[in-house]
Amino acid sequence: MPEESPEESAARDAAEEASAFSHPAVPPDVTAAYGDHPDQVIDFYAPRSGVPTAPLVVVLHGGAWRAPYDRQHVSPFADFLARRGFAVASVEYRRGAGGAPAQGAAVPRQGGGGPVAGRWPETFDDVAAALDALPELATEHLPAADVRRTVVTGHSAGGQLALWAAARHVLPQDAPWRTAAPPALRGVVALAPIADFALSQELGVCGGASAQLLGGETELFTSRRPYADPSLLLPTGIATALVQGRTDTTVPHTVAEAYADAAARAGEVVGVTFLEGVGHFPLIDPAADACAVVAEEIAQLAW
Repeated sequence: MPEESPEESAARDAAEEASAFSHPAVPPDVTAAYGDHPDQVIDFYAPRSGVPTAPLVVVLHGGAWRAPYDRQHVSPFADFLARRGFAVASVEYRRGAGGAPAQGAAVPRQGGGGPVAGRWPETFDDVAAALDALPELATEHLPAADVRRTVVTGHSAGGQLALWAAARHVLPQDAPWRTAAPPALRGVVALAPIADFALSQELGVCGGASAQLLGGETELFTSRRPYADPSLLLPTGIATALVQGRTDTTVPHTVAEAYADAAARAGEVVGVTFLEGVGHFPLIDPAADACAVVAEEIAQLAW
């Protein structure tokens, strides 16, 4: 395939993003709280196939951990998975305020109006709490969900959170989110994940969102990275697959490659499916062929 010109790449990106965000939000069958904050909720979608039980897919949305991007934009994707026969739990979590700072602008600090991307430690508090509460909540609110066959998936920043959720047992000993045993997961399917913070910062992914997530300052980025960066939380022993558009300009494919290389150095094999001619957003766009590939990757782990 001939290499795209910058103009062609920009036009394709815009068309893909417009398609992904063109679908109306799909209301869940039920929403349940896992905490007291308004963002501490999970949307449940029952499998549309009518089967008595189905694997549970946990969806963690992306959006650079920033407040303007909530779970609504992945509700068509959650519904797509439900129509493919899965029980689905779409998790909301606390995020940072505002959008990306202007070029050269100072990054807001913790306590100074909130970070631009993510909230430390609340973003991680919420994902940990949601996953811990999920088996009981799913049993109560989504009877068709077979929690023994749970797969976690996430897109972009949500891909980072999905990988992190599967790695809590290998967090540093003093991490408040560390678990004594591996999570009871069939696997993780991370979609264009921000899976290597150092490389993501070097590439300027999402306006430096990885550093902002960890507090914005160099010292905080360095000290908190071992608690959050998936590329440092290996091996997990959890079956892991990455799906990545080869022409993704939002989270370049080299980030997925870096994570897979880190896993290999740790003695773990991570499957990576590269989709040629595909950018960032088709992975969660029910109208795109890439979305069907994602569903198949999930099915291979879930069933």
